[in-house]
Amino acid sequence: MLFLCALCFQLFLASLASVYFSKAFGGAYMKSSITQIERRFDIPSSLIGVIDGSFEMGNLLVIAFVSYFGAKLHRPRLIAIGCVIMAAGCYLIALPHFFQGLYKYETSVSHVTNVNSTESILSCLSNHSLADETPDLEAITACEKAAGSSLWIYVFLGNMLRGIGETPIMPLGVSYLDDFSREENTPFYLACIHTVGILGPMFGFMLGSYLAKVYVDIGSVDLDSVTINYKDSRWVGAWWLGFIVTGTVILLSSIPFWFLPKSLPKQGQEESHSTGTELATTAEQENFLTDENQDHEEKPVSFQKLAKDFIPSLRRLFKNSIFTMMILTYLVSVNGFIGMITFKPKYMEQVFGQSASKAIFLIGILNLPAVALGIITGGLILKRFKLGVIGAARVSITASVGSLCLLFIQIFIYCDKAEVAGLTVSYQGDSQVSYNQQTLLSQCNMGCSCSVKHWDPVCAYNGVTYASPCLAGCQTFTGIGRDMMFHNCTCARETMTPAINMSVELGQCPRRSNCDHIFKIYMALSALGSFISACGGTPGYIVLLRSIQKDLKSLALGMQTLIVRTLGGIPPPIYFGALIDRTCLKWGTKQCGGRGACRLYDADKFRMTFLGLITGLYFLSNILWGGLYFKIVKRQKKLALTNQAKENGVEGDSVGNGHAHINIVTEKEDAGNESTI
Repeated sequence: MLFLCALCFQLFLASLASVYFSKAFGGAYMKSSITQIERRFDIPSSLIGVIDGSFEMGNLLVIAFVSYFGAKLHRPRLIAIGCVIMAAGCYLIALPHFFQGLYKYETSVSHVTNVNSTESILSCLSNHSLADETPDLEAITACEKAAGSSLWIYVFLGNMLRGIGETPIMPLGVSYLDDFSREENTPFYLACIHTVGILGPMFGFMLGSYLAKVYVDIGSVDLDSVTINYKDSRWVGAWWLGFIVTGTVILLSSIPFWFLPKSLPKQGQEESHSTGTELATTAEQENFLTDENQDHEEKPVSFQKLAKDFIPSLRRLFKNSIFTMMILTYLVSVNGFIGMITFKPKYMEQVFGQSASKAIFLIGILNLPAVALGIITGGLILKRFKLGVIGAARVSITASVGSLCLLFIQIFIYCDKAEVAGLTVSYQGDSQVSYNQQTLLSQCNMGCSCSVKHWDPVCAYNGVTYASPCLAGCQTFTGIGRDMMFHNCTCARETMTPAINMSVELGQCPRRSNCDHIFKIYMALSALGSFISACGGTPGYIVLLRSIQKDLKSLALGMQTLIVRTLGGIPPPIYFGALIDRTCLKWGTKQCGGRGACRLYDADKFRMTFLGLITGLYFLSNILWGGLYFKIVKRQKKLALTNQAKENGVEGDSVGNGHAHINIVTEKEDAGNESTI
């Protein structure tokens, strides 16, 4: 029987690690697909932030009730149900692809196969009127309905469903683990589970990187007719395919939880001493509401009784001042982290000139393994040195300060901005930054009647990008599709060296050669910062777990998730996205007219806005950590004096021994509320 119990516990550990992997796999793929979704639905960063925040909105709807009521019910089975809901959300996100029709990217160059169709390609030679830039409102409405521009709502709802399904996994899984494992093993188990879980984001970002290179309508269009490649800001990868994959993986990970028991014996206890935690009978496992076969010494629990105790339990929980301060600290740091991870691929694209695919891939193979190594290192440090609450807090603070310093250094590491005529440089080659679209017009293209709304970049041999062949003043062309070249470009002549070459090719110009070296330095600092920051993750989690009573553990973890994800998960993508939108130099144009997704940002303003905001939030988090640390030390000293005065026995060393349990009475405002530190 004991062997069977141990086997069930090992199965639970493996299953929990698996579901952590699968949920992180799906979450990371969602993050890696943000850019592709933004381009496919032609929406600004602020709206994509709302879509990204819908995951936390789903958590908000049910987290408090799942955490509280779920602790009294069949926790493994509730986790299995959550996985099924998450999988359904993934499939719903992919659904719009099958309703939208083929992707039509904005271009002034037609998809031609006949090299004689000059009129349809070179708008500089066509005497069109600029009146076509303001189409009829009714035509726009009809066009948007046909194009399915509002189908992003399915992505919003699917991501919210993912958030609802993910709700039971963390609070119920961790509380189940902590209830039935040896206390000294809990930090190591948590570190191992989170380390396996961090492999999920690695695979999620790698899948996102691969699919970002696969054209969105793969199998439905002739790829030779596509004039853009995956490095272009108009390219959309096969984002929908990844959600089908991640949904299937999550669905498979739910299977073991359907067969796990409601409770287990505590690790290390004899079977005769654990009648209250014996394996549940079949009748118990099938009953989610009551426990009819529970041991006669325990009273059955009803929903009415649970609901009656809910508010008093919340009151007791939030009177714990250490718990409240930890929630505030996590809230600030998570704001910075969520904003960073959501828009970091875009940052790498705009500041260092990397493709979306490469940016996602590098995050997956460099930053995420560093995070995994940091998490397991933090757990090993706790186990090796047997650190208690104060020691764990010291490790967390040190890691937080170190990562802040490296983040601050990254502000000063950047490449020269992309040279785009009329936006970041003048047509004469002088440096400038202009948010006025009329600066795209110059004397060299004035006779072409060019549209300033189009974004169809071409690269000249002088390293300057022009927004379209028309704005480059090109007169002739050769080739078809991606091999098309434009010649006799009058604007290119203005900045050419004496060895004049007035030809341009499709696509944006690459950055200067020294940018690759600078980017390597940035990635090295970024990976090191990820490792140092992650070293404080497990110790910080232990501080939280050891600051609450056992009967409030699930509720505390649930409330932490509720508050942090509500205020730390929903707002950051929105306000980060809104601030990033303010740095846009060139907006794209939707198929039906109107403003679409941003094509080019002011790299310097983007960098200062993005990293400056993250650094400020992390700095505030460090200040809060310092206040929390002094409060923990003060409480420990007060406890020691109180125990000495009352001649109460203390079991273990409260500072150096992480295995010690000391029931204390907190300060005056906490009177009557015990906290376990």
